[in-house]
Amino acid sequence: MRQQRQQKRHRYVLEEPHIPFEYGVLYENDAIIVVDKPHFLATTPRGMWYRETALIRLREQYGEPDIVPAHRLDRLTAGIVVFVRKPELRGAYQMLFQNRKTIKTYECLAPLAPDRHPQYGTIVRIDRHQPFPAIRASHICKDRGRLQAYEIPETVNAQTLIERGGTVRCIDGKAYVNYVLHPKTGKTHQLRVHMNSLGLPILGDDFYPNIVQRSYDDFSQPLELVARELRFDDPVTGEPRTFVSKVPLG
Repeated sequence: MRQQRQQKRHRYVLEEPHIPFEYGVLYENDAIIVVDKPHFLATTPRGMWYRETALIRLREQYGEPDIVPAHRLDRLTAGIVVFVRKPELRGAYQMLFQNRKTIKTYECLAPLAPDRHPQYGTIVRIDRHQPFPAIRASHICKDRGRLQAYEIPETVNAQTLIERGGTVRCIDGKAYVNYVLHPKTGKTHQLRVHMNSLGLPILGDDFYPNIVQRSYDDFSQPLELVARELRFDDPVTGEPRTFVSKVPLG
């Protein structure tokens, strides 16, 4: 019976679709491994994904079953993820992220267009004569079982500083530009919700403004959102650390 249960448990894993993208290791020491995660690769096992995740690939590559993530990125978001190698150090690194002692910078591609006033929350321009940089603030909710997060007219719980870059690209006849996003909070889908609420949905977003159903093996249109830079003071050594993703946009 035990053997049958093991076979049943692993049969699903053996039939798992392959994600044809690899992470890059940007840094490692005895305590951590810093990975540059590609689009479409989940950070940890979830749903239909087990072996085709950054965590299980790392454990198999290094032969270290104790590796765990210090934080997570959505499967569709690329960029910097920190993994911890030793069980006794997990708390120190995970608390960095839980206590918001890290500085995160994201980059995305979104329409080059006038921003609209959001339905809920506020948009405060740093220079009133220019649309960006601006601070977007609102109250974001995410219900279990509901794919999209949404905003309601309540006390602010999500805040993002948004800057617009200068590199304009023409994609399918439309103008897109890079935006640099500095989240001050960490609500689910915060960056995607805030950009969409301004009428500037991130290119390749399957959830905002509308849910788009794609096949699990359709890798033709990634979400053009990258966790570009991560900074923190190492809780073990005290050293300042900065990691920059090399994943390109577009």
